[in-house]
Amino acid sequence: MTRPLHTVALVKQVPRAEELTLGSDGRLSRTGVELELNPFCRRAVAKAVQLARDSGGSCTVVTLGPPAAEDCLREAIACGADRGVLVSDPAFAGSDTLATARALTAALRRYGPFDLVLCGRNSVDAETAQTPAQLAELLGLPMAAGVRRLAVEDGRVRARCEHDDGFVELELPLPALVSCAERLISPAKARPEARAAVPAEKIVRVGAAELGAGPWGQAGSRTVVGRTRLLAGTRLRLRFPGDVATQVERAVAALTELGAFDRAAATSAPPVPDRVAATTAGAVAVLTEPGRDRHARAMLGAAARIAAVAGRPVVALATGALSAAIAGSWGADTVVAVNGSTVEEDVAASLAQWCDRHRPWALLAPATLWGREVAARVAARLGLGLAGDAVDVETGPGGDLVCWKPAFSGSTLAAVTCSPPTRVVTLRGGALPLLQPRVAVAAQDPHLPVPPGRRVRVVARERDDDIDVLAVASAVVGVGAGVPPADYPLLAPLLDVLGADLAATRKVTDRGWLPRARQVGVTGRSVAPRLYVALATSGRFNHLCGTRGAGFVLGINTDPAAPLFDAADVGIVGDWRTVVPLLTTALSRSTLPEPIR
Repeated sequence: MTRPLHTVALVKQVPRAEELTLGSDGRLSRTGVELELNPFCRRAVAKAVQLARDSGGSCTVVTLGPPAAEDCLREAIACGADRGVLVSDPAFAGSDTLATARALTAALRRYGPFDLVLCGRNSVDAETAQTPAQLAELLGLPMAAGVRRLAVEDGRVRARCEHDDGFVELELPLPALVSCAERLISPAKARPEARAAVPAEKIVRVGAAELGAGPWGQAGSRTVVGRTRLLAGTRLRLRFPGDVATQVERAVAALTELGAFDRAAATSAPPVPDRVAATTAGAVAVLTEPGRDRHARAMLGAAARIAAVAGRPVVALATGALSAAIAGSWGADTVVAVNGSTVEEDVAASLAQWCDRHRPWALLAPATLWGREVAARVAARLGLGLAGDAVDVETGPGGDLVCWKPAFSGSTLAAVTCSPPTRVVTLRGGALPLLQPRVAVAAQDPHLPVPPGRRVRVVARERDDDIDVLAVASAVVGVGAGVPPADYPLLAPLLDVLGADLAATRKVTDRGWLPRARQVGVTGRSVAPRLYVALATSGRFNHLCGTRGAGFVLGINTDPAAPLFDAADVGIVGDWRTVVPLLTTALSRSTLPEPIR
């Protein structure tokens, strides 16, 4: 490093995930739940402190929240930060991510300038991961998302970024913004007595009036959260008496009778609606990501479904190769080739110009790390409402777009609507069905050029898995931290007899035992196999909310009081090392003619 670095870590206070449980009504129980610093933000604090300390610079920590959020700042200062800024005012109540990003932007400009802004990759109480990208856009900064390795030298950042199913090596100039992945650095943690010892003068509190006229809070938000609905499919919670062998035999018999292994029981998807006139006026636009064909097909089908209600056209904005015939069969009426740079901020700049010119009714994008940044930057640049990480979209009674996204418990879906003119939505992979293709050829529009912005340089890309593996699996075996990676080969016979693919909890992927593409839960994938087998996982909501779409759930745990059994159709109390061979044998003797995949 050639000069002192002035860093800022943006942090958020969240409920302690390990203490959250679901009640018998399927709702989240918050009674007596302790609040803590978001786990991803702990990495941002630790890295911001390290960079400032090693360069002889300074580190500031900023949070937006109620007065109680001051404890996050105290912990960060106890871990080495120089000062804290608490952005707190009743006027900020009801802020969506754009209003939050605007308030934080105003605070950073007031207390900056800073060389490097660091924040968590996402928050464990939501999976939008869009506030960092909106901040980067509003601050005019280049961004590296999901950073696993970070070096700063000679005014440039070199980052290795953990994406959905691989890694990207980036170089970008300072000042810049980075979002931190779980294994970037050991987390910043301080005991209560150390937090209490932080001098009061090290924390500054700033209100809405000091940041400007706004509008702030709900008045400055472009999205509205409306009604909620409980997800259908209460689990059967069946358990059987007897030793492990007896339990296994009865569990297999019960699942067989229920149809868990019946391939024919799966319902066929409806066809893609017929096309409408080829135009871009008032369209439902769909941004596709290179190499994500299944996600593109699912989004185009969803777009065609909601567009058909009002006779709107569907426009595919294709960043990868997508022929007019394929695009038309998937639901597009028009396809626009997006050619040039695929760097997120470059694509967002050109896409924002296209949206400003054509004023689409809605813009759908994939809820991948790439799609989240592009969509968030477009929404921030144009001041549009952004509904992130939706699992379904529909046209509401008033003709508006309703986006359904999981509430924190995963047992509830909340309806989110966005203000006009263009509603921006990111859609979670694996949550949308693939509609039956239609016979249609999309019209072709002049291509949309994306000139390189010359700030972010992609040094290398690599894939370590396939993001679609779990989305198409008919059976999935999900493992928790209780199954060490050295024992994964012991699961091979079970995976083989079921024709299943392997999934994992966040703790497993955070430790690097399996790729992030295999993570199921609130900060991972949603899956909808015919059968989900949960092994050595406690069954906390933040994992099993990703299995709500499964036809049946089989839970295996040594603890008869584990929350897992409340979220399973059939439970077996026993050590997975004993249960798995018995289960494999029982399944092999059953009437399964071949793997259920």
